[in-house]
Amino acid sequence: VQLQASGGGLVQPGGSLRLSCAASGFSLDYYTIGWFRQAPGKEREGISCISMSDGRTVYADSVKGRFTISRDNAKNTVYLQMNKLKPEDTAVYYCGTALLPKGMLDLAPGRYDYWGQGTQVTVSS
Repeated sequence: VQLQASGGGLVQPGGSLRLSCAASGFSLDYYTIGWFRQAPGKEREGISCISMSDGRTVYADSVKGRFTISRDNAKNTVYLQMNKLKPEDTAVYYCGTALLPKGMLDLAPGRYDYWGQGTQVTVSS
């Protein structure tokens, strides 16, 4: 059972990156998948999540209009398209899984119980 985040890197302000969160050994179909980030000295912040069953999404205000979360159930993968990146987006990005009550979406890290390793995103000129 593995959850793997990838796609991070160094990008200039205003640039784009696409992160992937791929699961192996289990199906994501009944989970909510969240993307989180943690900058040095700061708490882990929930930025977006998606219901794998119906595709509903939610975004933190800090990324709304710039980031887009999507899913590919056939590939057992969730993506985070990040556009118009800013230096303050610099962080280690993680994906996590949660089994939430039907109809519920939540960005609180404490609701997520399985995490992939992080991928570093650095936005700098």
